[in-house]
Amino acid sequence: MNLEEKIQKSGSVVEMLRNAPQGPYVYPMRAEYTNWRDEQRAWRETAVLFDQSHHMTDIYFKGPDALRLMSDLGVNGFKNFGRNKAKQFVACNHDGYFVGDAILFAFEDDEFSLVGRPVAPNWAAFHAENGNYRVTVTRDERSVANNGRRLTFRFQLNGPATHRIVEKAVGAPLPRIRFFAMGEFEIAGVPVRALNHTMIGAPGEEFTGLELVGPSEHGETVREALLAAGEEFGLRLGGSRAYPSTAIESGWIPAPVPAIYTGESTRPFREWLSADGFEANASVGGSFVSENIEDYYVTPWDLGYGRVIKFDHDFIGREALEGMASKPHRRKVWLRWNDRDTAELIADSLFGSGPHAKYLEMPVSNYATGSYDRILVDGRSVGISANAGYTVNVGGWSSLAMVDEHEAVDGREVTIVVGEPDGGSAKPTVEPHVQRHIRATLRTRPLV
Repeated sequence: MNLEEKIQKSGSVVEMLRNAPQGPYVYPMRAEYTNWRDEQRAWRETAVLFDQSHHMTDIYFKGPDALRLMSDLGVNGFKNFGRNKAKQFVACNHDGYFVGDAILFAFEDDEFSLVGRPVAPNWAAFHAENGNYRVTVTRDERSVANNGRRLTFRFQLNGPATHRIVEKAVGAPLPRIRFFAMGEFEIAGVPVRALNHTMIGAPGEEFTGLELVGPSEHGETVREALLAAGEEFGLRLGGSRAYPSTAIESGWIPAPVPAIYTGESTRPFREWLSADGFEANASVGGSFVSENIEDYYVTPWDLGYGRVIKFDHDFIGREALEGMASKPHRRKVWLRWNDRDTAELIADSLFGSGPHAKYLEMPVSNYATGSYDRILVDGRSVGISANAGYTVNVGGWSSLAMVDEHEAVDGREVTIVVGEPDGGSAKPTVEPHVQRHIRATLRTRPLV
């Protein structure tokens, strides 16, 4: 069965996704190494190392048309893009709505890799295999979908001590690496490529973040060398509890509903996707509910990607995006939740005889693949709260959100509706509960 057949059998895409048994995205790594508070603090004060070798889909595209393929699909500009460069690749459907994003690595001028949640890599693989492109496609599936070993290791270091730790592990000064470019060196005799990229909201050329990639069979050698080098600098290993909370601080909204479930232009993609795949089994949770799945679709502007759209090349969705460009958009913002309201909600979810509020898991309270909570101003719906949790660096609960542009005013108080209507959906991560309102203060820039 393929995704299209599963949709037809379900009768409702919304019901299929809202009641899907899949909970939050799976990070197959140890939950904690010290504790998640210590690990969160490390990326601000020292450094943290996350093993990203297992949870992301990695698809390689090699051949003379590899760059043309990416340019045909990506809203990004591709002038001067080539070996040892990278970018946050963003793809849309023909109507200009967001399909997915991933990190695009250029290992050679004709060899690229898309790394991230499965949707964008799958979208590119589908077009590579079904279009007129001279490329070969090599899939390196995430560990939960892969019975064999991964092709590469991938270690992400974040924090102010990153440069000193890696330099000590290398045993020589590091090459100058521009932001979102890659450098090459060796650690313990193993060739490594390092992407200057951060997950903690402090981008730049100061090496606050490096993503190290190399052959998987040498991953443990490199890992041990990094840990030995990092000991004097207070390097911490980061686990699966702390890892997703980096997105809340940095501003990456990880799992909006991909705009692939409706429309004739994406039907071939749905027929290509398996009913057992990620897209067919992702779940949606939250207080926002609509019978129309297209009400869950977002644009690049909603996610803060308006800056990467370049109308200097033809790509899928260009005409639609050009028509949207001058119209009002939603804006990505941060919401700092009211401490007292949040504490009362947590207490209300645990103590007494009920009815209980929706329990907030810590440190990240997402209970579905994608979160869609309503945001109100004076009773009016003005947007969606999309990714929530607690970090010690913020000192409280916060979330990312997409709100109407004219409502995106620093210091504005909004209300977040927490919990699902009618006692909750059939997802096993959802217990019977009642909705509660949380006050929050809007910020247009990162909270830390």
